[in-house]
Amino acid sequence: MGTPKENYSKSLSYFAWQRLRRDKLAVAGMIVIGLSLIISFLGYIITPDSSPDANMQVLQVGLKPPGFDIDMLLVRKNRASEHVNIFKKMFMGEVSDYEVPKPIHQYSFEGNDIVVEEYTGNTPNNGTELRFNVADVVYPINLNLPVVNKVDAGTIEFYVIGSNQKMKKNIKELRATLIKDNIVKQKFLLGTDRSGRDMLSRLMIGTRISLMVGLISVVISIVIGLVLGAIGGYFRGWVDDIIMWLINVVWSIPTLLLVIAITLVLGKGTWQVFVAVGLTMWVDVARVVRGQILSLREQEFIEAGRALGYSHTRLIFGHVLPNIMGPMIVIAAANFANAILIEAGLSFLGIGAQPPTPSWGAMINENRGYILVQGGAYLAILPGVCIMIMVLAFMLVGNGLRDAIDTKAVDDDAGAFH
Repeated sequence: MGTPKENYSKSLSYFAWQRLRRDKLAVAGMIVIGLSLIISFLGYIITPDSSPDANMQVLQVGLKPPGFDIDMLLVRKNRASEHVNIFKKMFMGEVSDYEVPKPIHQYSFEGNDIVVEEYTGNTPNNGTELRFNVADVVYPINLNLPVVNKVDAGTIEFYVIGSNQKMKKNIKELRATLIKDNIVKQKFLLGTDRSGRDMLSRLMIGTRISLMVGLISVVISIVIGLVLGAIGGYFRGWVDDIIMWLINVVWSIPTLLLVIAITLVLGKGTWQVFVAVGLTMWVDVARVVRGQILSLREQEFIEAGRALGYSHTRLIFGHVLPNIMGPMIVIAAANFANAILIEAGLSFLGIGAQPPTPSWGAMINENRGYILVQGGAYLAILPGVCIMIMVLAFMLVGNGLRDAIDTKAVDDDAGAFH
């Protein structure tokens, strides 16, 4: 808290930030957005399923409720490891060195083999009996070279892929290593879908899709809207008439229908949705920019710039546009929320992000049939709740920004801020 004289010496952005901080709903929205950004950035590093698109399908554990856990047997693939650096794993995921995990009901050892009964979920279980060589479970064995099982001596001799040197391992040591590293208890905190995929992992990666479509669409819409709105509002005349005609034409077409039309032209896919949504959201930006510039172009500082011989480009981008950034930020927040809703709708219709890419809209579509099924409604409700929370967060932040940058309110705070 400072004296009125000290307060008046501070910038308007300072008072806007202080007002925004006092808006508890806006702060809650910023916290949600911040957490979503962290989840999206870290991506596959923090997801329980780090496979590309979180698409590890374990059919035997499909449609399991939240909190379900099961012992899994991890069988090593007989190929060289494909380790990736942390940044590639963060954004692209990592192909596992193990085959699809095998849920097991019970297991035992017989000689140099492990014998497991596959999990079925029935009572009694009555699962298929599977048998694996313990060395083949733990190591990537080169099957083109002979494997020598010396049961009496209690050892196994084999060749590992990528090495011509024969390895000799004690069977008891292999069993202990297998139990420690290759039999793991996997817990599905939010359950699994019908394909046995981890719901938590797919929801987390779906956050990235929603934020990316919002960010890219908003950037495209702001660039197009700023340029067209600024040109029309500044030059007026026939240039403004043409731009306003284009704005009114695009404005008259329902947004969703226009997005669908553009998507069908560009093709189905994630980046196509980003572009399509961005190409339909610039109208709001252009209208606001044009209106703001019409009121600013006659101000004294613009007339002074013209008298000094400044170019139109310098006046528009150096003096006019910086004075309308406040409304632009508010529109960007609202458009971000709209873009998330539009992307979810397109994915629900099957023309947005394509499987197996996890999208909240597509997840609702895949699981909508379980809404009326006892115990399965959460499969469609969870992604719906995620969409609702994300959209609400951006709307709360947008409303908070609108109030915070209100010039009259900021002037009042400059005189009596505490």
